[in-house]
Amino acid sequence: MMTGLIHNLAALLSLLPITIAVWRGRAARDGLFWALTAVALAGPLGLVAVRYGTTWNSGLSEVLWVTVLVGIVLFALLSAVAAEAWRLAGLLFPYLILLGLVATIWDHAPAIDARAGTPSGWILVHILLSVVTYALLTLAAIAGLAVLLRERGMRLKRRHMLSDVLPSIADSERLQVRLLVASEGILGVDVLNGMGIQFLETGQLLVFDHKTLFMLGAFVLIGVLLFAHYKAGLRGRRAARWFLVAYLLVTLGYPGVKFVQDILLS
Repeated sequence: MMTGLIHNLAALLSLLPITIAVWRGRAARDGLFWALTAVALAGPLGLVAVRYGTTWNSGLSEVLWVTVLVGIVLFALLSAVAAEAWRLAGLLFPYLILLGLVATIWDHAPAIDARAGTPSGWILVHILLSVVTYALLTLAAIAGLAVLLRERGMRLKRRHMLSDVLPSIADSERLQVRLLVASEGILGVDVLNGMGIQFLETGQLLVFDHKTLFMLGAFVLIGVLLFAHYKAGLRGRRAARWFLVAYLLVTLGYPGVKFVQDILLS
């Protein structure tokens, strides 16, 4: 138990340097930024490699730490190809720290639907697609939150701590839309893959449990939002708020279901 706590705390501490640097106004995509991003990546990567590298038990802590790891990887890739994406760090890393804290607190919660050992075939693909989709949607939600904070600051004519760090409203909206398009595509493939697994296991394409309903609801809502954006010009605060509702549905369907199963029902 003590070893597990040390691993969790080390991973959490690795997220602090870049968070502190951004909140103190260290705003530049320079060598220091990439060095601190590498430090933030090393903590969760080491934890996942040491503790979950050979088995997958699908517990809440495992799910959250893998989500943190994939989120940082995608953030780094996005920051490398999109000039303003790095500015999301001031909102992203505090959220990842929160996920890490939850994972640390419930580190030893049993996984009720655990599949011990190394998953294979479609199940492995389903796990990977689910994690990547949730990480992409997390980045899109952070971009949407940046839009809300920027617009609120303009409306109140008041600067806040992250005014000089967050992307502009236009840049945040572009990032959000691109991330939503990628998320919708991967989520669609994940839904089809899940249907294939369900058919092989039960002979039915869909079983309408809580997770399935939340994920299908999010898929439909994100699709509607993208259609409204391209056809009706939906943008700004209204678009960001509706997407945060979609993100809530995915959160309820992915880590939310794990929390209920592993914590509340255990």
